[in-house]
Amino acid sequence: MRALFLMVLYAVLCCASSDSNQDNIETLMDNVLVLKVPYGQGTRVYVPLTCGEAYQNQPVVWKKNGVSQPALQGNQVKVLVEEMDGGNYTCHLGPDGEYLNHTVIMIQLDPDNRTVILEEKSPEEGHIHCSAPNYKGSFHCTWTKTKFRSNAAVLLVKAERSLEKIPCELDADGSGIRCQDAHCPYKEEQHRISLTIYIHSYSRLEAYTKAFYLGEIVRPAKLPNLRISDGTVFSWNYPDSWEKPYTFFSLQFQVKVVKMVKDQNHPCNSEEHIMSNITDETKYEVNVKPKKYVFCVRAQDKHTKGSFGDWSNCM
Repeated sequence: MRALFLMVLYAVLCCASSDSNQDNIETLMDNVLVLKVPYGQGTRVYVPLTCGEAYQNQPVVWKKNGVSQPALQGNQVKVLVEEMDGGNYTCHLGPDGEYLNHTVIMIQLDPDNRTVILEEKSPEEGHIHCSAPNYKGSFHCTWTKTKFRSNAAVLLVKAERSLEKIPCELDADGSGIRCQDAHCPYKEEQHRISLTIYIHSYSRLEAYTKAFYLGEIVRPAKLPNLRISDGTVFSWNYPDSWEKPYTFFSLQFQVKVVKMVKDQNHPCNSEEHIMSNITDETKYEVNVKPKKYVFCVRAQDKHTKGSFGDWSNCM
């Protein structure tokens, strides 16, 4: 009698646990459900699936990741999802019948703060790095997958500013996106761009968010046509991609002279330098004693004092 009571009690608790999680099932996009589960707790949740209204009275059977599920019969079923074991559920017309529809069940930890798919670039920047070459609205965001989640893939990208959607295109290698905001470059930004990347590794889903003004991520391109005249005067041009007119979208330049070292691949990244300065001009005269040195220059928005672009150098 006591054993029977415990079995009944266990069944009731399981049902209660399953039912209490129904509010944690969300539709992320067409054919994709997200089940949010608490971290560190073994969960058993029944997720309701429907093949489609048109198949209500049809002999519908189901498969999970291509494997038949004899216990799942009919247009509407409930599938048991244990812990992180989601999958792709397809419905078919009879055991060997045609494919009708599918639903992918993804699992997301709640709260989603134990991320393992992407590497954190820095505590300040987070997992996503974004940059823009100018104020025309085009920006590029990148990320790096961790070594043990190299199979991960982007499921969905959401980008918007003040509820207006921003179109984005995924890079061919899946490690970044290019987006085009309709923001006017002459207008002051009133709202931040909001970006969410949904990326999954098998059934595990993680959402990475970032919010920024375009002005915060503008990073001028490398300075072209760096040249020397009279042996000591270096000059360069504004990047072709930079906004015009230059009198309104002004740049300032960091110049640096470093000692020439044999077989050094990136001399401008050296923290040791002979001299360093900031100028608004597109030319600079160097007066230093060493005969052999590397002249380095990079650009920054003069007004926002945002990120510097990459170094250009001349030896």
